[in-house]
Amino acid sequence: MGFTLTFFLYPLSFFNQINMIEKFNKIVSSAVPLPIENVDTDQIIPARFLKAVERKGFGDNLFRDWRYKKDGTPNPDFALNNPKYSGTILVAGKNFGSGSSREHAAWAVYDFGFRVVVSSFFADIFKGNVLNNGLLPVQVSEDFLTGMFEAIDKNPAASFEVDLQSQTIRNVSLSTEYKFDINPYKKECLLKGYDDIDYLLSLKKEIISFETAK
Repeated sequence: MGFTLTFFLYPLSFFNQINMIEKFNKIVSSAVPLPIENVDTDQIIPARFLKAVERKGFGDNLFRDWRYKKDGTPNPDFALNNPKYSGTILVAGKNFGSGSSREHAAWAVYDFGFRVVVSSFFADIFKGNVLNNGLLPVQVSEDFLTGMFEAIDKNPAASFEVDLQSQTIRNVSLSTEYKFDINPYKKECLLKGYDDIDYLLSLKKEIISFETAK
């Protein structure tokens, strides 16, 4: 009971300041391909850029050592620097997000502008981190992933539809669809734009009612 009372001593404005999650329902977008397997969190955001504690600004250094040459100039051969690729969907190779458990990797992907990451396998800790930070990790079969890469290679503007409510991703150009799994609690949080604190606040009346009924 003491925890509950202490928790609600904080003003709602405090929690609103740290909530940066946008509601997620359906996205129809082109995609950026990253056909590289075993991308770890140090490649997603190098350790030297982890000094900040706020979520903002990490997108500038997403894939820093791949996006930029040693002299600081953009690497034109890297997909994120190629103007023919755009969209809010990142399509990555197998085993994306392995390595250390740094939450900053999720912050960097989100801050860059991506809202969906597609792969045939995600590291468990990374998958949890992105779900906690407003990103949707969509795990698909190897065949479906290959079809996405082929569609993008054929047409960089190829469109994909991600529907969280129905838990489906559709390759529009190939007319193929895949049903993905997601934790029901995390699904609800994404649909409503909640982090864990927001979810608790949404139950404030029920919590107070339970406490006062004791």
